[in-house]
Amino acid sequence: MTQIERIRQISQGDLAMLGLQGIAYVRPMTTSEGVEVFTINAADGTRLAIAATEAQAVAAIREHELEPVSVH
Repeated sequence: MTQIERIRQISQGDLAMLGLQGIAYVRPMTTSEGVEVFTINAADGTRLAIAATEAQAVAAIREHELEPVSVH
């Protein structure tokens, strides 16, 4: 089995664990009041915080020495 084939076989849980200690992702969300905010999430999907702007979310992630990634 090639390395690419092994990577394709990785479980969703294992994939989340790869970046758990080093990355956080930003995801836009609309509140029930219709306000767009940005959630900050750990690699495993755990919501860590909510920010008013994407820039604030990225700054908070970097402030905690994590690498921000964007999810579309």
